[in-house]
Amino acid sequence: MTSAIRMGVLALLWGSGFLWIKISLNEGLTPGWITLVRCALGAAVLLALAYGAGQRLPRDRATWGRLVVAAFFCNALPFLLFSVGEQTVDSGVAGVLNATTPLWSLLIGLALGTERPLRATRLTGLALGFAGVLLIFAPWSHGSGLMSWGALALLGASASYAVAFAYMARHLTGRGTAPLALSAAQLLTATGLSAPALAAGGTATVTWAGVLAVVVLGVFATGLTFHLNYRMIAEEGPTAAATVGYLLPVVSVTLGALILDEPLTVRVVAGMAVVLVGVGLTRSRTRPSRVESDATDPPRAAAGAARSAAPDRP
Repeated sequence: MTSAIRMGVLALLWGSGFLWIKISLNEGLTPGWITLVRCALGAAVLLALAYGAGQRLPRDRATWGRLVVAAFFCNALPFLLFSVGEQTVDSGVAGVLNATTPLWSLLIGLALGTERPLRATRLTGLALGFAGVLLIFAPWSHGSGLMSWGALALLGASASYAVAFAYMARHLTGRGTAPLALSAAQLLTATGLSAPALAAGGTATVTWAGVLAVVVLGVFATGLTFHLNYRMIAEEGPTAAATVGYLLPVVSVTLGALILDEPLTVRVVAGMAVVLVGVGLTRSRTRPSRVESDATDPPRAAAGAARSAAPDRP
C-alpha cells in the first residue's frame, strides 16, 4: 500500500466517524450507548492486535491510575460530548470543530509554561482558528446556535482532547509499556468510565442501521484507525501522519453533504478554510511538539505516546 493510499484510507476512516455518530443518533442510539459501544469495540480490536503481537497489558497500579485520567479526557468524555453535540449540530461541522484541538493545545501549553512565547505567525494562526469557528456559527445571525449546548459540547470535546494530550505527554509516554497494549488498556478503561453515561438520555427504538453504524464506528473508526495510524507513524514518521489531520474536516463535511444532505454553505466552507489555515500557522515551527503534532484525534495522541514508549514497529 502506497503512502498516498494509506493516508487516504486513514483520512476516510477517521473523518467518517462523525457520520457514523450522526447515523447512530438518527437511528435511535443515545450518546451514552454510542460512547460505551465505541470504546468497547475499539478496545476489543486493540486487545486482539496486542495479543497477536505478543504485547501484555500493564500490571502496575501507577500506570492504570494514569490511564484512568487519560481515558477520561481522551476517550470517555470527548466521545460522549461529540455524540451529545451532534444531536443538534451537523456531522460536518463537528469534524471541523475537531480540528481546533491544536489551538486548545497551544493555549494549554502557554498556560503550563511548556510553550515558548508566540511568534507573530503562530499568534495570527491562533486568532484565525477561533475566528473560523465564529464564522461557522455566525453568532451575529438569528438562531445561529453558537451558544447552544450542542456547539459548546463539541468545543468542549476538542478542548478535552487537548487536556488529555498534555497529560499523556507528561505521564504516559516513554515509560516502556508496549504500544498496542497501552492503547488497548486505555480504551478498556474508557469503557468502564463510559458505563455511568447509560443512565442519561432515556431510551428509544434502535434500528439495525443504528447498530451497524455504531459497530463501524467502534471497529473501524476507533480501533482499526489507531493501528493504521501507528503503522504510518512507525514507517513514515509523525509528519506524514499529522498531515491526515488536515483531511479529516474535508472528509466529514463532504460525507455529511453527500450522504446526510447536510447544508454546505459558503460561510461554513469559508470558516473551515480559515480554521485549517489557522491550525497550520500555529504549527509552523522548526520542530513541532508532541502535543501539537498529536492534537487532531484521540487515536493519534495514543499513537504518538506509543511511538515514544516503543519506537520499534508492532
